[in-house]
Amino acid sequence: MLYQALHRVVPPLAKAVWRPTVTGLEQVPTSGPLLLASNHLSFADSLVIPIVVPRRVAFLAKSDYFEGPGLKGAVSRAWFSGLGMLPVDRDDTRAAIASLDIALGVLGRGEAFGIYPEGTRSRDGRLYRGRTGVAHLALTAGAPVVPVGLVGTEKLQPVGSRLPRVVPISISFGAPIPVTGRFDGVPLGRARRELTDEIMSAIAELSGQEPAGVYNERPVDA
Repeated sequence: MLYQALHRVVPPLAKAVWRPTVTGLEQVPTSGPLLLASNHLSFADSLVIPIVVPRRVAFLAKSDYFEGPGLKGAVSRAWFSGLGMLPVDRDDTRAAIASLDIALGVLGRGEAFGIYPEGTRSRDGRLYRGRTGVAHLALTAGAPVVPVGLVGTEKLQPVGSRLPRVVPISISFGAPIPVTGRFDGVPLGRARRELTDEIMSAIAELSGQEPAGVYNERPVDA
């Protein structure tokens, strides 16, 4: 109910203020399990995508946002929960496995899950090599993957900025990448790598980013 209430208010207001350029939205299936795989430039990315997609999209968020004390903590929990965010402790050594389990639960309910194959946001604007968790989810759940290219969100709320800025941003959605039956007989590790590379190539085409050619690592203090 909270999600429905927020989604009736937040997206129209946000779109009226920021006027994002959105292309390819018709490519997003309106029902069934779905992965939205995007490049990652800003904390705000996990808010921008659900604002423009007409169906609910679940994203993972740091558990810190759900654990604060007092009224401020309660408001933070309500806000992030209402936007479809799911808490995960990124400092737990089992966080990666827990994240996959959470995502499979979302997909198993026939819902949409948003994921950043780079693992963490790009700090230099380049597109980093995709980690194969996205392919694991797609192949395990039999869910198609819609690539997403974000442009300009790194200027929306730069690191250290408390309030978002009104800047031009664009969100582009590509054609769904099917997985069912495509990798039958292919060794699992190779299937995951090939599918992940295909997804990242589609994201690069949408975002126009220069490929970094290496994996991105999360800074210790991020």
